[in-house]
Amino acid sequence: MNFLVSAGPTREFFDTVRYLSNPSSGKMGYAIAREAARRGHRVTLVTGPVALRPPRGVVLVPVLSAAEMARACKRAFRGADVAVMTAAVCDYRPGDRLDHKLAKTARPRRVVLEPTEDIATSLGRGKGKRLLVGFAMEDRDAHRRAERKLKSKNCDLIVLNGPENVGGDRAVVELYRPVQGWSEPIRGSKAVIARRLVRIIEAAWAGAGECGRR
Repeated sequence: MNFLVSAGPTREFFDTVRYLSNPSSGKMGYAIAREAARRGHRVTLVTGPVALRPPRGVVLVPVLSAAEMARACKRAFRGADVAVMTAAVCDYRPGDRLDHKLAKTARPRRVVLEPTEDIATSLGRGKGKRLLVGFAMEDRDAHRRAERKLKSKNCDLIVLNGPENVGGDRAVVELYRPVQGWSEPIRGSKAVIARRLVRIIEAAWAGAGECGRR
């Protein structure tokens, strides 16, 4: 199979040195890319800026902004069988980016934010027979919000993630698929969770049959 995996944060600059971002470490996405490559799949890893060593055997595509990540994911998705969207893409970016460092003053500075593209939604609109796995970071009304995201983004499976998992080597997640419903919480290292998820994806692909997918 051909895997597209997105990982890490994005950075949305409002001058030449300052930016909005989030604390995503990229560890979950890198673990999934590593496990998929270990099991013999071809993997393209589109990654925001992280302090991680790239997994062996993957095609690494480094990006900074949400717009760059969207372009790279759309390009890689053309030849993919499955996309696993773990990246913590900034939901907003400054409406204007200055071409110089903004000097500090004692006055407040107003920054107008505009929404970034929802990459998973964009891929979901034209995914055809390909599989799309989303991640939902939720801290309230988690199941309902995650199910809504699966439907609106046209995902086949969604992984419910929590803020407590950010940056750590271990995590607790739940998986939701429309037919099977919610899984029991999966606890363990991100490598263990990646192993479980990749095998679920393989089974979903094999169960649907490869003939006539695209």
